[in-house]
Amino acid sequence: MEMTGEHRIAAPRSVVWEGLNDPEVLRRSIPGCDTLEKTSPTEMTATVTAKVGPVKASFGGQVTLSNLNPPESYTISGEGKGGAAGFAKGGADVKLVEDGDGTLLHYAVKANIGGKLAQLGARLIDGTARKMADDFFTRFAAEMEQRAAAAPAPAPTPAAEPVAPAPAAAEIPIPIPVPAETVVTPPSPADAPSFATAEPIPAPQPVPAAGPAPAAAPAPKPAVAAPPRPVPPPAAEPSRGGLSPAVWITALVVIVLVLLYLYL
Repeated sequence: MEMTGEHRIAAPRSVVWEGLNDPEVLRRSIPGCDTLEKTSPTEMTATVTAKVGPVKASFGGQVTLSNLNPPESYTISGEGKGGAAGFAKGGADVKLVEDGDGTLLHYAVKANIGGKLAQLGARLIDGTARKMADDFFTRFAAEMEQRAAAAPAPAPTPAAEPVAPAPAAAEIPIPIPVPAETVVTPPSPADAPSFATAEPIPAPQPVPAAGPAPAAAPAPKPAVAAPPRPVPPPAAEPSRGGLSPAVWITALVVIVLVLLYLYL
C-alpha cells in the first residue's frame, strides 16, 4: 500500500518539528493510540487499537526515526503486530516546508499488511488508512496551533534612541588687559627751571699735586728787616676762551700777505 498527502499547519516550522518528536503530542494525535513511550532519542514503543471493517485488534510495535535533518525532514518506520488479526509493517518520509507564517507537511507512506487484514481487500484497507491519516493530521495541527499561540512572542528589539548631541562648550570671554593710558602732565611754569636767575657754574680749579711732606724747619731766627724790592708790573694774562692778541695779529699779517700774493 502506498499513500501520499500534504497538510498545512498554522505554526512555525520549528514548532512543528518539535511536535513530531514529542511522544505525548504523537500519542494524543494518533487515533486509537493507548501508549507511546520514547526509549531513546530515535526510538519509541506504542500500542494502538484499530478497527478495519469487521476486524478490531490491538497492535503493539516499535517506531524508529532515521534520516534526521532538523527541522526539515526525517523518516519514520515501524512494525506492529496484532496477533491473529495480522501485522503491519512500513514507513513514511516526512518533509516540512515553510509557508509564510505556517508550515506545509508532505508525507509519503509505504506499508505491507498480512494476516486477516490482508484478506479484507485493498480498497477497505486504503480507505481506513486514509481516514486515520486525516484524523491524525487534524489533531496534530490543532496541537501545534495551540502551542504556537501559547508561545511568548519575541520581544521587539527596541529602537536605538537618538543620541542628543553634546552641548557645545560655552565660550568664556577672556579679558584682555588694556594698558592704562599714561597721561603726561606738562610741568607747570612754577616747576620749570629759570635760566635767567640761574647762578653761573664756577670753572673747576686745578688741584695742586701733593708733594713730599716738608722737612721740619729749624728754629726760626730773629727776622731782619730787608729793604723793599720793586714789584714788576703784572704780565698780561691770556684771554680765557680764545687766542692771545699776539697770535691774532700774526694771523692777520699772514692773511694779508697771502691776498697780496694772489691778486698782485
